[in-house]
Amino acid sequence: MAQATLTARVDEKDKINFDAFCSNVGLNTSTAINLFVKAVLRENRIPFEIAQSSDPFFSQSNLEYVKKSIQELRTGKGTAHELIEVDDE
Repeated sequence: MAQATLTARVDEKDKINFDAFCSNVGLNTSTAINLFVKAVLRENRIPFEIAQSSDPFFSQSNLEYVKKSIQELRTGKGTAHELIEVDDE
């Protein structure tokens, strides 16, 4: 079977910790990623639950604040600013 290269960008510390974990359980990083790929293809889904974290941005109080701010802008009680985009690398 022909081999292909899969490239992914991850946080440097996460990579170091993942490499260490793989080594500790007797795998190399490539083998661990291949295990993940095979599980996805076998199960036709991500092989673990993905749930919304407790990200404070999505907290009820913050969402209420955002809605209130939008309403204030719509009634002329605020200043709208242009979005400043930053290139992530």
